[in-house]
Amino acid sequence: MPERPGSRLAQRPLHFFILADCSGSMASDGKMRALNAAIREALPHLSEVADGNPHAELLVRCIAFGTGARWHVETPTPVDQLVWDDLASGGYTDLSAGLDLLRSVLTVPPMESRALPPAVVLISDGMPTDEYTESLERLEAEPWGARSVRIAVGIGRDADHAMLVRFMGDPDAEPVRANNPEDLVAAIRWASTHVSRVASALVPAAEPVPGRAPHAAPADASEVVW
Repeated sequence: MPERPGSRLAQRPLHFFILADCSGSMASDGKMRALNAAIREALPHLSEVADGNPHAELLVRCIAFGTGARWHVETPTPVDQLVWDDLASGGYTDLSAGLDLLRSVLTVPPMESRALPPAVVLISDGMPTDEYTESLERLEAEPWGARSVRIAVGIGRDADHAMLVRFMGDPDAEPVRANNPEDLVAAIRWASTHVSRVASALVPAAEPVPGRAPHAAPADASEVVW
C-alpha cells in the first residue's frame, strides 16, 4: 500500500541504547567475540519490532565503556541501516563514565520532547571499577532517564548481580543471565526486543522480566564456559 501523506512525519523517535562493557575481562573465553555476534543476530529482530509499529522510528546507538567511555555508534541510526562494527575489549570497568555519557544525550535538547521513552540494554561481565551509584542517580534525575526502560544482561558468574538489579531500577526485577555463547545470543535478542516493545507500547510495560531469556537452552555445569 502507498504511504499516506504525512505518515512518516507522525513517527515518534524511539532511541535504543546498548551500554556495553568493553573491559579487559571481556577478552577472555571469547566473550567479546560472542557479544559482537549476538548483537548482529539481534538487529534483524529489532527491525521486526520497528516494522511492527509504524508510529515509532527505532534509532540505535551504542556506548562502550572500559577505561572511560566512548561512543561506538554515536549517530542515532535507523535499525535497518545499522552496519555493526566489532567492539574491542581492554581496560577497567568504568560504568560511571558510560552512564554519564548516556545522560548527556537524555536532556532536551538533544532529546526530542515528543520522543518515546528511551530503551537501554546494559551488558556486563563483572563489577564496576568506579563509583557508579551517583552517576546512576543523576541519570534517573533526568526526566528522560527516569522514563527510560532499562534491562541488564549479566555475562558469566562474575557479573555483579546487585549492580545489574540497581541499574534496572526495580528491586524485584531479575537480570537476564548468559553463561555461554548460545545463552548470550538468546539473551541479547530477547532483552533488545523486550525493551523496545515496552518502550513503544507494543506490549504492556508491566510484563514481568524473567531471570533468563526465553528459549535459551538450559546450561548444565559441563556447558558453562563463563
